[in-house]
Amino acid sequence: MRLEGLKAGLRIEGLVPDEVFTVIAVQWHGTNALELTYKTTAGSLGQRVVFRKDESRLRVARSGSRAFDAPASDFKLAAEAQRINLAGLFDPMLAVATSDVRPLPHQIRAVYGELLPRSPLRFLLADDPGAGKTIMGGLYIKELILRGDVERCLVVAPGGLVEQWQDELFFKFGLHFDLLTNQYADANINRNVFETAPLLIARMDQLSRNERLQAELRETEWDLVIVDEAHRMGAHYFGGKLEKTKRFQLGESLGELTRHFLLMTATPHPGKEEDFQLFLTLLDRDRFAGRGKGSADTGGIMRRMIKEDLLTFDGRRLFPERIAETVPYELTALEYALYDQVTSYVREGMNRAERIGDKRKNTVGFALTVLQRRLASSPEAIYQSLVRRSKRLERKKQEVLNGTYREFQPTVDLVGLDADEFNAEQIEELEEELLDSATAAQTVAELDRELRELAELTSVAERVRALGTDRKWTELSTILRDNVLTTDVDGKPRKLIIFTEHRDTLDYLTARIGSLIGHPEAVTAIHGGVRRDERRRITEEFTKNPACRILVATDAAGEGLNLQAAHLMVNYDLPWNPNRIEQRFGRIHRIGQEHVCRLWNLVASNTREGEVFIRLLKKIDEQRRAYGGKVFDVLGEAFTDTPLRILLMQAVQYGERPEVKARMHEVIDHSVGDGLKDLLDERALASEHLTEADLAALRTAMDDARARRLQPTYVEAAFKEAFTRLGGRIVHRGHGHYEIASVPAHIRAAKSAPIAARYDRVTFDLSRIPSNAAKRADLLAPGHPLHDAVMEETIRRFGGALNSGTVLVSSKLKEPHLLVGVIEEVADATGASVARRFGYAYVDSHGTVTPAGPAPYLDCAAPDAPAAVTTARTPPWLADAEDRAITWIVSHRLPEYLADVRSRRAAELAKTRALVTSRLEGERDRLIADAVLAAGKERAGERPKESAESLNRKAVELDQRLRNRLELLDRQASMSAKPPLILTAALVLPA
Repeated sequence: MRLEGLKAGLRIEGLVPDEVFTVIAVQWHGTNALELTYKTTAGSLGQRVVFRKDESRLRVARSGSRAFDAPASDFKLAAEAQRINLAGLFDPMLAVATSDVRPLPHQIRAVYGELLPRSPLRFLLADDPGAGKTIMGGLYIKELILRGDVERCLVVAPGGLVEQWQDELFFKFGLHFDLLTNQYADANINRNVFETAPLLIARMDQLSRNERLQAELRETEWDLVIVDEAHRMGAHYFGGKLEKTKRFQLGESLGELTRHFLLMTATPHPGKEEDFQLFLTLLDRDRFAGRGKGSADTGGIMRRMIKEDLLTFDGRRLFPERIAETVPYELTALEYALYDQVTSYVREGMNRAERIGDKRKNTVGFALTVLQRRLASSPEAIYQSLVRRSKRLERKKQEVLNGTYREFQPTVDLVGLDADEFNAEQIEELEEELLDSATAAQTVAELDRELRELAELTSVAERVRALGTDRKWTELSTILRDNVLTTDVDGKPRKLIIFTEHRDTLDYLTARIGSLIGHPEAVTAIHGGVRRDERRRITEEFTKNPACRILVATDAAGEGLNLQAAHLMVNYDLPWNPNRIEQRFGRIHRIGQEHVCRLWNLVASNTREGEVFIRLLKKIDEQRRAYGGKVFDVLGEAFTDTPLRILLMQAVQYGERPEVKARMHEVIDHSVGDGLKDLLDERALASEHLTEADLAALRTAMDDARARRLQPTYVEAAFKEAFTRLGGRIVHRGHGHYEIASVPAHIRAAKSAPIAARYDRVTFDLSRIPSNAAKRADLLAPGHPLHDAVMEETIRRFGGALNSGTVLVSSKLKEPHLLVGVIEEVADATGASVARRFGYAYVDSHGTVTPAGPAPYLDCAAPDAPAAVTTARTPPWLADAEDRAITWIVSHRLPEYLADVRSRRAAELAKTRALVTSRLEGERDRLIADAVLAAGKERAGERPKESAESLNRKAVELDQRLRNRLELLDRQASMSAKPPLILTAALVLPA
């Protein structure tokens, strides 16, 4: 066609193969070239210079924007691949249907009621331990991937949990995440390691401590970042000064480089409200800026559910009851003599450390605290500790005499220990490093005196150890005989976990229990020195092998391991951090636990710290009876003003003083009595509950999702046809299982995720994957790399049929209709997509549009006559049918869709606006008031803590932050519908 024929509104083809353009505007440049502004069938705008020599390629599109000449089989195959790729836009719970999980009501509500509706997401998921937060995180990740909203995802977790995350995401959700190990980083030394894998898991401390990795991380952008055990990213105020930990600074960086940011922890509140609000600034620094007074309003930004409130879909309690029992015992005379002498040594060492007055004071105090705890643990632990300490101090003495001693004493962050910022493995390493060497003694004379004291203590400890009358062991053996060396009513052997704090005690108990039972293989152990892959093997053995009945563990097993095969537990050593009690109990009190969980706490009642524990456990039991187990969930938060560790050391140092003892009892009564009541009342207001109405609504939502679900039969049919046409071989092996004998190389090369050359066993139906199968089948569904590669390659190979269109025949129609596949989308003024949906619709000769279901082309057949002959007689109204369809959708469907999206989003934005304004204005006004006072002091010749100029500058910065945030909120609140995007069309004729 001649260039003069190009007019606005005309549809042309030939400029790009298999594309039809609508002319928007034409601007001539001389007489032989023009600038063409056009819109593609995908809805995007473009410009191109067209010359006279291009005229031979240009022609008017034959019928509307489609030629309708593609083979019907190609069209149906590509349309089905396209529908499956876009299933996240019409299947409301696609991740549930395509993952090996059976989510519970609180998990469905979290993912589909709290997380997915918020875009961009800034949220703290704070359900109790054992509630399945990893499952919720996996569902959220997969749902966003399937909806096309996430391509790059980073999961940050403590070192002990990264392999668990990798396993769960792969085996339950079919998502292949790479692990950022040191070897992985070294292998990509000349590249930004964060650009090498779109799905990545990294260790929290690996990132927070490595400046090179941090620099590379800051150069990247992510769609979604999830942080597990996020409470470790803490910050604190010390004397009015804000102290940010390296982990907190990492959290700030992560929040700046991702669109969606999800924090997960079972212990969100560190005990101090101001520290909690600092933690929340990771999600919204404007909303929680400054040192706000009163409790933080976490509405819309945090979800917390308590174990005792979690239910199944039929309304039953999800978790069984848990009962804790204190087992007091008295040390024998010789044991007490050892206890008294070691306690005196520790007390004197603490007093000497107090007199040091330098940075070593905390280190020495920490080491002596560990020694006191090992004294309470077992004769073996204290004996071995005294021997090792003597050897280390003897070496130090020789180095001092030789002039070769170089002191290196790392300081211990006791606040961090109390705030539970260190994992169990790190604490074990720290204790082993410091226990044997940290001392207040510096001169040879001081070291000689301490070595003489240690020799006396070691002699007594050796006598106690040799005597073999260990009262604590006697109590444990009684528990074992009464509760473990029997079977349950179903005839299965009972399993029990014993927690100790020390490796020496762990080895001691493993040997004695093996002798008691008579089968050493019945006992296994986990401690911080056990490699992570070995921990998984031990856990599997303990879980699956009936002969393996006792697990002895340090707190390294209290983090991230699922041990609900047992329902009995003993705290052989009580932790000095109360958060650990819940973490340990949470290993057995988890989803899937069917038995009442019992915990025995062994306490020496005639010791100073034992008296504190007995008082504490008595108050806990009183509150448990009143509140039903919930006390364990907030126990660590009860000791806000005085950490339990401080109380116990006060007992060791000054426990003989009546006034000190009375004050300790008062603190415990207040913290665990009144304090727990206040905390539980507060949590009751902050946490969510599932009512019967909630359960009914969730059941309805699940039923609706099942009705709209992309059925496995469709996925199976589409995959088999596409895979075969692409050159692959798939063989049916019975019972819904298939073998894929060969995956063509061009399919394997289509995805960055690994795809095998063959698969022994695959299935398309989740119900065909038995949980106890020795060899699991791969679930081929959206999200699996092979499945997605086949669908994408199908669209690439046969997608031209979607652009050209085809002719189909339907027995359900009485006149010709145009079938269109349409995406509708709502975006805000920032350009971000807020909501999208996809579906098919019919357009009749009058331009009326009616919904056509998810895949109406599957019920249609190819015409008997060739498409070219049929389309020669196509009706004249087809030329502008797509335009009329868009007009009808804009007039009749989009206003309702936009109003629905806007109403859901507007309330959340309005609340955020009010909270941000209140917080930033309040902090700004406080700074201005402080600046006025500081200026007055400066005029009077005094020196304020902070200058008036600095305070005023901060106030101006806050005011600018407020204006910027309100401007952003205005843009986010301004939502509009994009023009409907027609992806494909077909002419459907009556049969």
